[in-house]
Amino acid sequence: MTTLYLVRHGETEENVNHILQGHLPGHLSAKGIEQLQTLREELLPIHFDAVVCSDLTRCVDSTRILTENRKLSITYTALLRERDWGSFTGRNIQDIQHTTFPGDVESVEDLLTRAGHFLQFIRENYEGKTILVVSHGLFCRAIRSACTHIPMKDIDRMQNATYRILTL
Repeated sequence: MTTLYLVRHGETEENVNHILQGHLPGHLSAKGIEQLQTLREELLPIHFDAVVCSDLTRCVDSTRILTENRKLSITYTALLRERDWGSFTGRNIQDIQHTTFPGDVESVEDLLTRAGHFLQFIRENYEGKTILVVSHGLFCRAIRSACTHIPMKDIDRMQNATYRILTL
């Protein structure tokens, strides 16, 4: 059995300002850093065999805080990136709430396909291990949906610096 601890990165300045980050790097806020320090203490008793992390800065920085004083192998991958918001990237969420998504926004189907590829990557490389996975809110929902076959709309939203446990 493989166990995943899916973690959403800490709060970013962009989260506070309601900006669609997508593939932007993101900048942890002071509150985000505190959230991650608290989560690090909560996760301290858990043995992780490795870390798999989104290659976007907000997750890389979150991982650095979460793994402080641990000697863990870390793999960075674009598979774990947040939804690509295309031309909506960097826009205020309120400004686009009632707008039809342009064609360059990653579709839910493509998001779920990428989540499936991530789960396959885990099965092929980390069988029987306990893995800390640091990613993004919407993409963590996609992973959970791909794993459980529950529609994304029915999966709870993760707050910053929280986690869910999945077993494969």
